[in-house]
Amino acid sequence: NEITTVREMLMTLDLAGCVVTADALHTQTQTARLIVERGGDYVLPVKDNQERLHERIASVFVHESARAQPFKAVTHTTAQTTNKTHGRIETRRCTVIDDPSYLNEINHQGQWWHLSSIVRLERSRTQDGHTSHETHYFISSLAEPAKAMLQFIRAHWQIENGLHWKLDVVFHEDHTRIRVDHAPENMAVLRRFALNLLGQEKSYKRGLQAKRLKAAWDADYLL
Repeated sequence: NEITTVREMLMTLDLAGCVVTADALHTQTQTARLIVERGGDYVLPVKDNQERLHERIASVFVHESARAQPFKAVTHTTAQTTNKTHGRIETRRCTVIDDPSYLNEINHQGQWWHLSSIVRLERSRTQDGHTSHETHYFISSLAEPAKAMLQFIRAHWQIENGLHWKLDVVFHEDHTRIRVDHAPENMAVLRRFALNLLGQEKSYKRGLQAKRLKAAWDADYLL
């Protein structure tokens, strides 16, 4: 049970001064409270697994942005970044509301421990003449400005894209059936070891999967 396991792990960590991010599965009231009790802060995504909370947060931003001058009467901050890589243009616009009246309306029962802000992140991506839009919502125990909040969220995605995605796609880690004794932990270490070696190898200008295949076919390259 991943939710229970993460809570057990958090109990072993000193989170003082740390900002904890997680997947939406872990946007749970008990997990948020545990993070704060251990001395940390949380930035957690809100999706359909917290349907009522998602609706409340979305309604705040939809209602406010429908005004003639969006957010004029609400304490808020905004930040925007634009990145151009590999022919793709990606824009991220982050808005943070920390107005207590809005937070009390969303968290009127006080179940979300130390809730200090709600966040909307709008992402637009343009590639090959096609543009797509996504909107994500977050809750946080921090009352940080949007620029800092955007960095926390991007740092989480960088971990996901830089490690978890590679382990799943290149090594099929999510589909492994190795589950007995210490074998799962041992193989996890070996996969990360191999991933680092593949990343350091620069002579073969191909992707990680191609490098693995070449290493299987060519003993000299493997060495």
